[in-house]
Amino acid sequence: MPKSATRSASATLPLINRELSLLAFNRRVLEMAEDPAMPLLERLRYLCILGSNLDEFFELRLTWLKDAIRRQAPPPGTTLSQLRQQLHDISVATHALVSDQYRALNQSILPALAEEDIRVLFRAELSAREKAWATEYFQREVRPLLSPIGLDPSHPFPQVENKSLHFIVELSGKNAFGKETSIAIIKAPRVLPRVIQISPEVCGAKHHFLLLSSIIHIHFAALFPGREVLAYSQFRVTRDADLAVDEEEVKNLRQALKGELTQRAFGVPQRLEVVDTCPDHLAHLLLSQFNLSEDDLYRCDGPVNITRFQWLIDQIDIDRLKFLPFTPSRPPELLDPSLFFEHLRHKDILLHHPYQSFDPVIEFVQQAARDPDVIAVRQTVYRTGAVSELMETLIEAASRGKEVTVVVELMARFDEAANIDWAERLERAGAQVIYGVFGLKTHAKMALLIRRERDSKGQPVLRYYTHLGTGNYHPRTARLYSDFGLLTANQDIGRDVNEVFMHISSLSPAAPMRRLLLAPFTLPRRILAMIRREERHARAGKPARIVAKMNALLEERIIQALYKASQAGVEIDLIVRGQCALRPGVPGISERIRVRSILGRFLEHHRVWCFENDGRPEVWLSSADWMGRNLFRRIEVAFPVLDPEIRQRVLEEGLFGYLRDNSNAWNLLADGRYEKTHPIDNAPAFAMQLELLRRWCGEQKI
Repeated sequence: MPKSATRSASATLPLINRELSLLAFNRRVLEMAEDPAMPLLERLRYLCILGSNLDEFFELRLTWLKDAIRRQAPPPGTTLSQLRQQLHDISVATHALVSDQYRALNQSILPALAEEDIRVLFRAELSAREKAWATEYFQREVRPLLSPIGLDPSHPFPQVENKSLHFIVELSGKNAFGKETSIAIIKAPRVLPRVIQISPEVCGAKHHFLLLSSIIHIHFAALFPGREVLAYSQFRVTRDADLAVDEEEVKNLRQALKGELTQRAFGVPQRLEVVDTCPDHLAHLLLSQFNLSEDDLYRCDGPVNITRFQWLIDQIDIDRLKFLPFTPSRPPELLDPSLFFEHLRHKDILLHHPYQSFDPVIEFVQQAARDPDVIAVRQTVYRTGAVSELMETLIEAASRGKEVTVVVELMARFDEAANIDWAERLERAGAQVIYGVFGLKTHAKMALLIRRERDSKGQPVLRYYTHLGTGNYHPRTARLYSDFGLLTANQDIGRDVNEVFMHISSLSPAAPMRRLLLAPFTLPRRILAMIRREERHARAGKPARIVAKMNALLEERIIQALYKASQAGVEIDLIVRGQCALRPGVPGISERIRVRSILGRFLEHHRVWCFENDGRPEVWLSSADWMGRNLFRRIEVAFPVLDPEIRQRVLEEGLFGYLRDNSNAWNLLADGRYEKTHPIDNAPAFAMQLELLRRWCGEQKI
């Protein structure tokens, strides 16, 4: 194929739709739930994860598309007809996914749990003693909190919060005041658990459960005495939960967000869930109430919020039904936290979470808080949780008189309230709190300590100690997400990190970086430059290869550059956990590109890039995915892995091991479908996550 024709073909090759790609990722999550080799309760947990992911999909991902159609304002290069077709395709895929989710629950997971005498009982299955227990629980715990609303002109349809459980009930006859009121709405109290364990003395079993929705349903008659319940359904509305803050109007971001958070629960409705037995006329009444279409209706063959089964999982202590517990190791150099600085002056230290402990990161900051020679601490905070030992340590450091600067990202989705609280506590302790750069989320993961020391001649110097990571400063997710963290005393890196903090706080241009790449400035340009360098090397017959791992690949300029590199002869292996718009394996365009997705016990979260560079490989770690929001609408950094020994570890543990995985990998096909890998030709099964558990935490089984 002539070069000009190849370029033209790659330019017109349509990208995989990002929303459909995200749904394909969730289809892979469902496959994990369907895998009989997985521990049974972990299979149920994957169903809960899928439910949570779909909630977020409707809360955050579809709003822009529906809004563009409503305003008849398609993005450049897209027609309104194409947008409507996209929305239709997304609806078809999502409905199929939800249907299969409930099929897996009802036909596979619940029956398997029942074989272990773990049962979720429904009304028809209750014995007389269990019904009496449910009635006593209802009278004691539930009824005092209920406020059924019979709809009439003075009782309009109540406010329905995002993702809250409600019932719609159709009644016969007249109400107590002689009026014809046929519809009532009941809100399930949010303070009560959705899954309730039945007393073993009552049911004769340790792990029998009843849904709150079942308890309320059983007692409809007690809520509407003298009237017959003609029809009913659970329902749940998912709303737009994104926060919109106008840069031109806001004077104080923290105060503006506080106001927005109170309104989040009542955003524009996006999805209506009802049980599959809901009569059509009640479903249509609800659709009309929330201004939704038939495509927005999801009929569920079971409880409308599968994620609530997470509570059930946590109540069951049968070890063989869960993943084996493990104890993260820690580098021997860091066994004594008091020697941190001494060790780092001699050698960088790599931490690979969750296989290696997150504790050294906390201790790194704790040493700074308590060491009289540390005079300044600077850190970014994106997600850290409502309870955080690390944040308490920063407060302690500020209370001890250290110069503490914390960049708190207030716009971290669904962590805004916790981050506002930490910001206020830090300020009260005397820390300088910055909310990043308005319009650009601060997503970089950086902690910097500045320590007063003496050089070899006894002269006073300030030395930088740095932690850079691919994941959040969040101890809980550090047990669930795979991430790299680098502890280093490299002074060039330390100065660069200090410049990034100065850039964020002063809003002045950042000084030229010695080692780091900074988004939205040098990072996107450098990624493209490194891809094009591999292309030139391939055309010149020099070694050329790209191996990269990330969460998402959506940026079109990078995709086009990868296509060109493939056409030049560059071998490209991409490990993309979630959304990927690139089409691999297209003859003449991307035939040298392979894309795989890894799903397993842990959420693959680190971003690792390796560029062969004519036999002088460059290896980078970053908090940034190759997508527009990371590269152009966030403060992100990428940092090089300079130590040869650590570089080899990163290559093996972050890239090449995943390319050998034949158990937890799915290969992306050119048409957007994913194909699960399996050992072939009697090759042994190999799962990289399991290998890393064995390597760092001892012998493991699934």
